[in-house]
Amino acid sequence: MPSIKEMTTKDGRLFYKIRVSRGREKGYLSTRWYPPEGWSRKAIERELHKQAAEFERKAQAGEVISREEQAEIDRQRAIEAAKIKTLRQYGEGVFMPTKAVTMSENGRSTYQGILDRWIYPALGELKLPEITPAEISALLLSMQAAGKAQGTCVKAYTVLKSIFKMAYLSDLIDRDPMDKVERPKPRKDELKKPAEAESYTAGELKYILDCLQNEPLKWQAFMSLLIDTGLRRGEACGLKWEYVDLDARKITVAGNLCYTPAKGVYLDTPKSGKSRTVDIAPGVVALLRQLRQEQAASGLSPFVFSQEGSPAPMHPQSPTRYMKKFAARYGVADLHPHKLRHSFASVAITNGADVASVSEKLGHADKSTTLRMYTHADEESVRRAGDIFRQALEAAGNGG
Repeated sequence: MPSIKEMTTKDGRLFYKIRVSRGREKGYLSTRWYPPEGWSRKAIERELHKQAAEFERKAQAGEVISREEQAEIDRQRAIEAAKIKTLRQYGEGVFMPTKAVTMSENGRSTYQGILDRWIYPALGELKLPEITPAEISALLLSMQAAGKAQGTCVKAYTVLKSIFKMAYLSDLIDRDPMDKVERPKPRKDELKKPAEAESYTAGELKYILDCLQNEPLKWQAFMSLLIDTGLRRGEACGLKWEYVDLDARKITVAGNLCYTPAKGVYLDTPKSGKSRTVDIAPGVVALLRQLRQEQAASGLSPFVFSQEGSPAPMHPQSPTRYMKKFAARYGVADLHPHKLRHSFASVAITNGADVASVSEKLGHADKSTTLRMYTHADEESVRRAGDIFRQALEAAGNGG
């Protein structure tokens, strides 16, 4: 049974220390859980016991280990690394096991796919210290010649750069061949393609909402929620009723439903690693109330968006497939979940919302991400910037 101790940081922030015994030989493991601000004592206790039970399960299953145990694992890997000859051996024996500790399951799956599909067939049986920049460049060029998009080629470049950097820092190779390999550039035919708009205007979003009135209730609620809050697709799919407060018009984003071929569908933490609470519009509240009543008729699911006739959560890839069909029915260009997220931020910021507040609602760990990815200047916002500048000069000239 885990022990739980309530504590505070030096700056007064509340947290709970969870401690689990694994027997005399392995000793104790501990972790901290910080409750979100504004949670009631009842909500904290309920979630705290879940966190404690999950930590105990992971400790007993060996999914979490002590620093000393990790150091020993790293030492053994270093010994094994000294025996490695080929890129495949290094990738399977050291690189991917090390990456798996810090990467999300989605990230790990992407890396493994790039390795299996492209890198191992071309370079996997070559000795690691003997791989040349020319051989790596030839691989990347062959991918482009096969018609792979620049994004896929850049992912392969990124994986290769990470592999050779790790090998170089571990003194397995005396030079990093990636220092002389250029990052893949778009093909000429890719440059000629007109770029799709990264976000919709407020008018375009209003059109989508109008069209939704002809759609099934579940999809009305799902897409309206994405448009109103900027939630990620997986965050909406992983939303549970226990985190929905319809009276207060708030939801707590505490999970992210993911899928990989290797692991299937699973519930992970939000991308930022912490939960957040966001407000929702009265219209979205009304749709969620209706959805809850409709769902209750066939057996209530813990998930807000469940599969038809089942309490299981909706597959995280279902919204993308649905939106493709929706776009074809109503003539909406390039509709996908992340574009709705872009649109929320772009419309909000263009119309005066401060970046810090938008960043908080989107769940960005770094506000620079919001600035870099979501402030899309259109003709109106550019014109407004000019007007603001000219008005400031005019006020200065009038002694303002």
